Amino acid sequence: MNNEKIRNIAIIAHVDHGKTTLVDALLKQSHVFRENEQVAERVMDSNDIEKERGITILAKNTSVMYKDIKINIVDTPGHADFGGEVERVLKMVDGVLLLVDAFEGPMPQTREVLKKSLALNLKPIVVINKIDRPGANPEKVVDQVIELFIELNANDEQLDFPVVYASAKQGIGKMNLNDESNDLTCLFETVINKINPPKCDMDGTMQMLVSNIDYDDYVGRIAVGRVERGHVKVGMPVSICKKDDKVTNGRIAKLYTHVGLKRVEVEDVKAGDIIAISGIPDINIGETICDYEHPEKIDFVDIDEPTVSMTFSVNNGPFAGKEGQFITSRHIRDRLFKELERNVSLRVKETDSPDSFEVSGRGELHLSVLIENMRREGFELLVSRPKVIYKEINGQKCEPIERLTVNVPDDSIGTVIEKLGQRKAEMINMEPAEEGHTKIEFKIPARGLIGYRTEFLTDTKGVGVMSHVFDGYEPYKGDVLSRARGTIVAFEPGKSVTYGLYNAQDKGDLFIGPGVEVYEGMIVGLNSRNEDLAINVCKEKHLTNTRASGSDDALHLVPPIQFTLEKAIEFIEDDELVEVTPKSIRLRKKILNSKEREVAARANRNIN
Repeated sequence: MNNEKIRNIAIIAHVDHGKTTLVDALLKQSHVFRENEQVAERVMDSNDIEKERGITILAKNTSVMYKDIKINIVDTPGHADFGGEVERVLKMVDGVLLLVDAFEGPMPQTREVLKKSLALNLKPIVVINKIDRPGANPEKVVDQVIELFIELNANDEQLDFPVVYASAKQGIGKMNLNDESNDLTCLFETVINKINPPKCDMDGTMQMLVSNIDYDDYVGRIAVGRVERGHVKVGMPVSICKKDDKVTNGRIAKLYTHVGLKRVEVEDVKAGDIIAISGIPDINIGETICDYEHPEKIDFVDIDEPTVSMTFSVNNGPFAGKEGQFITSRHIRDRLFKELERNVSLRVKETDSPDSFEVSGRGELHLSVLIENMRREGFELLVSRPKVIYKEINGQKCEPIERLTVNVPDDSIGTVIEKLGQRKAEMINMEPAEEGHTKIEFKIPARGLIGYRTEFLTDTKGVGVMSHVFDGYEPYKGDVLSRARGTIVAFEPGKSVTYGLYNAQDKGDLFIGPGVEVYEGMIVGLNSRNEDLAINVCKEKHLTNTRASGSDDALHLVPPIQFTLEKAIEFIEDDELVEVTPKSIRLRKKILNSKEREVAARANRNIN
């Protein structure tokens, strides 16, 4: 039996192809907002980091009404690092809007999310977005999408997908490029006519799979999911089937559905709708809420395993506790385990040391967003260089391989191919992109990408675009070239002085300016040679009675290199750490004392 009054869809695409902007347009044209209401751009990107970076990190629900039919829409992240969010929300929907940029065409993450939705047999509608972009070629992109569907072994029904040409920014959509259009009516009509209503048993016993978790300060944990069977009422007793097949009992305190961007309290919901439930304190993603007398578990989708791990540890440097509020291992442990409840693709492991935790995720961005959130919440911690997670397959050491796509200016092709070759990349495709640019695809070990993004932007003069997605595990490819230059390390604690820095800048590039508090072992610059160099940046000029022409001229310093959190994580080597506090990001050596560092380096050389 179908619930004809509901359609459930997810919007999937590569990063920056316009998912959240399309949701904005759908919300505006379904009159969710008042005529005089001030609406922010990308209204679904609700947290600070999403707004600052212009990317979606968490999957979110909304709904619009069209001709008495409720369309539940799930906006999903486009970055491969947040693929875990996409995988689990696809269980709530019956169809997907696959958004593809009319200029860039299908990109790595387009392929990845489409593969997952085809495997779940979801009905696709292809939306060719940004048709108003200069250089857009919608017809060519449609051909590329058809090729991608064939490559992913789509069945005949899936291959017969409708295509809507749209400009989410202008809020228009059309079925043919030559049609006139001033709204998205054709997209609404296509969703209602082509996406099947949810198949569900309205009269059976209640059953719902928890696909997402939210938290409210007043009502506690909120479970979000689709009602698969029966109907849900406020106050009804329920059974919760846990992942380990245990069954616990609970009661539904409050029931919400999505109306536009708001959650609205209701008393009763029928099967097929996406709802939120509060009142079950220890509910988790992947568990099933069922009828009290008929507990019946629904299988949850397998989330891709993490490929990168980092060590999070307590800040033990000289400046520990000066800038942060939460600094002990207990605080860090509680925060990491709390994150596990919502972040399904994250893993946290306790190590031999009570002060360190091994945190594994889908990529550098996945982990750096967690670190940035912790930093803003008042945490102080040390993080290590990311390491890839190896696996043993058939007795052979295997490592994660990424499929990398780069779009580079023609005059940078040689440099990019050479640098990626040193990182064990293997070119698999090369084709012309827009005028003066070339699109190249590689397969590369995940560890070869660590620390490469900054170098790539330098080599392409800031105009190159790179994106990558996990491809699978392959036999170990051998050693990868790491950073070729050493660092300049502060020799003693104090405040940096122009005179000391002026002497240091001849040796390489500086990371700090004058008047900055430093400590022994803190990294203050990049050496022009391949060894580390300890320098006293707090050294002041000795005053004498002698004056000479020209010797007392003002000293000019080159502006220091500024580090963002991602840049810092990419930059460090295995013997270095990033010190993260709410106010500062510092680079330091694991061993702060220079004498002890020399002893450890000598011992390492002897072992090797």
